[in-house]
Amino acid sequence: MRSDVSVTSGVFEANRARGAVRFDVHARDGVTRRGVLHESGSLRVRFPSPEGEGLSGVFVNTAGGVAGGDSFEIDIAAGQGSRLTLTTAAAEKVYRAPGAAARLNISLKADAGAHLSWLPQETILFDRARVHRRFDIELDEAASLLLCEIVVFGRIAMGERMEQGEFVDRWRLRRGGRLVFAETIRLDGNIGAKLGRSAVAKGGAAIGTALIVPGDEALVERIREASDSFSGEVGISAWNGFAMARFCAQDAARLRADMMAVLARTGTALPRLWLN
Repeated sequence: MRSDVSVTSGVFEANRARGAVRFDVHARDGVTRRGVLHESGSLRVRFPSPEGEGLSGVFVNTAGGVAGGDSFEIDIAAGQGSRLTLTTAAAEKVYRAPGAAARLNISLKADAGAHLSWLPQETILFDRARVHRRFDIELDEAASLLLCEIVVFGRIAMGERMEQGEFVDRWRLRRGGRLVFAETIRLDGNIGAKLGRSAVAKGGAAIGTALIVPGDEALVERIREASDSFSGEVGISAWNGFAMARFCAQDAARLRADMMAVLARTGTALPRLWLN
């Protein structure tokens, strides 16, 4: 006879959310149009009214969040000369995982002359959440990219902190077929104590990254001119033809404000959902 634990585990596994979105865009007469779209499971993408000549997409997770054992796949290709901005309808919440970690795999590709902006709202990790995320990015030498991610370790405004859990974040960027950036961040075990260390986050509960391609020292200096307005810690540097800004703040609101200040210096038009 199967134990109650085995039965519970089987029910839990059978009810895990799965979702996938795959589509491409292309430019025609200077206007970006969507190609073939594939959606499955609880992940959807919607396209609001066009803003200028580019196309905007908004991801919606109908599962209402991410839990242990969930799996989501996103595969986007921006064709030559196209312009695409992607965001989410709301902050994504990652809940406690009693078993396997949730897995999020994102593949982004941009051809010559294309511009791709990946600007989701925050990812909020609850206590004992476990998630593995992977970005695989392929850019033509003449393509451009803005990729911003904010991760929040607990809802501080509600008195919640992430104390235990697992967060693994793997980024790989190839430009012109050459690997120019590779990084894997791993936080596990007593995450709350680790974030409290001065060399990690100095007690901060929100971290963020902005990857800007192409990026150079001129862009870095332009962003540094806004440093007096930052309420958290922001570091910016450029190498291998791209720029990267790192953010750390006591809460999501402060980090989001710093991120918006940096993006303003790049000339980025934020999605309307960021401004609500």
